[in-house]
Amino acid sequence: MQLRYSFRLYPTARQRSELAKAFGCVRVVYNDALRVREAARAAGLPFVTPAELSKQLTAAKRTPERAWLSEVSSVVLQQSLRDLEAAYQKFFNGLKGKNPRHEPPRHKTRKDNRHTIRFVGRRAWKVTPGGKLRLPKIGDVKVKWSRRLPSLPSSVTVIKDSAGRYFASFVVTTDPAEDLKRMPEASTEVGIDLGLTHFAILSDGTKVTSPRFLRRAEKRLKKAHRGLRRKEKGGRNWEKTRAKVARQYARVADSRRNFHHQLSTKLIRENQAIAVENLSVKGLARTRLDKSVHDAGWSTFVTMLEYKAARYGRTFVRIGRFEPTSQVCSQCGVKDGPKPLHVRVWTCGACGAVLDRDINAAVNVAKAAGLAVSACGAQVRPGLVPAQRNEAGTHPKLPHPRGAEQQAGVLAPVAGGSQRGKSGHGSAGVLRP
Repeated sequence: MQLRYSFRLYPTARQRSELAKAFGCVRVVYNDALRVREAARAAGLPFVTPAELSKQLTAAKRTPERAWLSEVSSVVLQQSLRDLEAAYQKFFNGLKGKNPRHEPPRHKTRKDNRHTIRFVGRRAWKVTPGGKLRLPKIGDVKVKWSRRLPSLPSSVTVIKDSAGRYFASFVVTTDPAEDLKRMPEASTEVGIDLGLTHFAILSDGTKVTSPRFLRRAEKRLKKAHRGLRRKEKGGRNWEKTRAKVARQYARVADSRRNFHHQLSTKLIRENQAIAVENLSVKGLARTRLDKSVHDAGWSTFVTMLEYKAARYGRTFVRIGRFEPTSQVCSQCGVKDGPKPLHVRVWTCGACGAVLDRDINAAVNVAKAAGLAVSACGAQVRPGLVPAQRNEAGTHPKLPHPRGAEQQAGVLAPVAGGSQRGKSGHGSAGVLRP
């Protein structure tokens, strides 16, 4: 499995200047190549191949107008052309129905919130014995190594985010056998119901409180935005304040991502199989709960569960979003209709069980996924239990016994006033609840 490992970079002032120059050159090459293809399409000419774009780039570096392209590494310029080719490939595959629809490639601008350059090949970059990242025409950049790389990466991407932070992103390939050794054996299975008041409710009755990182940071964000509105847009003070606002949002995003990683790793470590509901996050984000839905970050959390389950040999199941998990009793399976959101605890009219709305939904998620787990002392997939004497029916393939009550046309009443003996449901000695 291929994974991405990111580490914080701390370039010097000169290195930041060189990185800014590289970001600008990559952006110009990308836009020039896109402009060439758009012009060819407008003129009705054949599609310009990547080889022709590479030749035009080499020729442009020899002209006085584009001579400054030689001041940066040629590796990042060639990777910019490959990125454009990948964007076109996604767009064409979307039109053919091979993957979800993608917008056609657009021109890049220096005002984008994210800038990247990519170095491919072991000769283009390396890690020095002192632990620094050596990049061509940039120098040795200080790296904050937070963990060891599981394998030797073949490329590194330098990223600058909207908050002005720099990161080195490595794509590495993990060893499946080593991943399985790292994770302990587990035999439990769990269903998860995602919510807002409680971020996750497990089928074993555990409730994980929602941290609400964005809600907790609203006061600081309002103050930062107030200062940004008082500055003249485009000025130096405005840019400084904009960076402060971006850092506040980055702090919220980092805290949320850390919470998702810790919780998903804990669930994968403790359970062999996990089931979640396939929620329509886009639809919920169009309601009055939009800010809370985005603050929860359900999609990111479920994606983490999915790839970690595939990495560590766990079973991950998504159930349909239209499963009535909140309408069905997890004890007897009776569906009694939807309930308002303010109803958090309800009593089943059929079996009389007192059910917590969220825990009951988590148990039903596990049942819909075909998992056998225990929740609050009740079996999700119950076995055979002895039937009451007055509830014993007749197997539908066997002839009815000619008893005295049947000859008289009278059926013995069963619990709850139903007549299950007449319909013949259930087996001769056991019933499934």
